[in-house]
Amino acid sequence: MATPSVEGAHALPLVLLPGMMCDARLFAPQITAFSAERAVMVAPLHAADTIDALAQAVLRDAPPRFALAGLSMGGIVAMAVLRHAPDRVDRVALLDTNPLAETPERAAERAPQIERALRGELRAILRDEMKPHYLAPDSDHKTLLDLCMAMGMSLGPEVFARQSRALRARPDHTETLSHSPHPALIACGEHDTLCPLERHTVMRDLMPNATLTVIADAGHLPTLENPDATNTAMSDWLRR
Repeated sequence: MATPSVEGAHALPLVLLPGMMCDARLFAPQITAFSAERAVMVAPLHAADTIDALAQAVLRDAPPRFALAGLSMGGIVAMAVLRHAPDRVDRVALLDTNPLAETPERAAERAPQIERALRGELRAILRDEMKPHYLAPDSDHKTLLDLCMAMGMSLGPEVFARQSRALRARPDHTETLSHSPHPALIACGEHDTLCPLERHTVMRDLMPNATLTVIADAGHLPTLENPDATNTAMSDWLRR
């Protein structure tokens, strides 16, 4: 696995925000790659049931100034962090995410899923309704899908419910992005069907200092599916 060169003792900390029903294991290759050169922190996203409250929790625990990267739901929270405290964020990476508010159709699907998860059907939801949409066609499905299941089950149904409510009521963040001068990496897996390339092109065009990278051989989880390419893109972004 490619490892970035060390920048020096004064490199800013890197705060990583995981996707829905994921934990620090989502970023294991990035923690390995970047922790030699800077402090790396993975902020959990399960203490509240609104995106703004989750962003405030990240800010409470984060260093005074930091580089910020979020994937999927983590990217949505990262945009809220930018809105609440732009002066604390040095640069931002938004991976496989969505700046738009929830559609009415998807919002209507959330309540039945929450009810099912709370009555003991979380494993079935993860297996049948979430995991099949995560990976590129040629990914190592068994290893990575087993990891996704392990992360989701370790977080549990209450976290699923809180995160689902937060996503259901999330705000549109396009205005936040259009006012952000931060050096920005917009990245997505080339086979991501949950957050396709078109949304990332919109984000790149909204942000005045953004670059767009498409990660080959990856779907919704490029940090795990193609970590070398993801780390290269993030290393370039950290050095801009």
